Amino acid sequence: MDGGSRGNPGAAAWAVAVLDDGGAYVEGHAGALGHATNNVAEYHGLLEALKLAVERGAREVEIRADSELIVRQMQGSYRVRHPALIPLYREAQRLARSFDAFRIVHVPREQNKDADRLVNRVLDLSAAEAGPPLRIREVPEPSGTAP
Repeated sequence: MDGGSRGNPGAAAWAVAVLDDGGAYVEGHAGALGHATNNVAEYHGLLEALKLAVERGAREVEIRADSELIVRQMQGSYRVRHPALIPLYREAQRLARSFDAFRIVHVPREQNKDADRLVNRVLDLSAAEAGPPLRIREVPEPSGTAP
């Protein structure tokens, strides 16, 4: 999952890259938030990932994020102090407790390319279009299949 803003605060978006057990990208979800900070966008990515897992009936969930702040806050290593993040954090904790097993790990940005790409795609599309907040779903074509 990822979140980002152009300007901080600025135009913001979140994204979730769904991976299979082998780590291959199978599906992406992303949405625009309007004007927000990067950390707010990151939490929205986490919340959307958790909601997607709940909707699919997942019992064990691993979240990979390149935001050390969000990961450490969710792990309890860092306190959540910013007033805008507190309700997002509480909701993420509530959702995380609904799984039999929940794990969140910090990964380098290079290992989060699909979610990062989706955040930037939504930000680009949102800048080009006026209207309601944008949401996208991406399902890549299967690779290695014969025509």
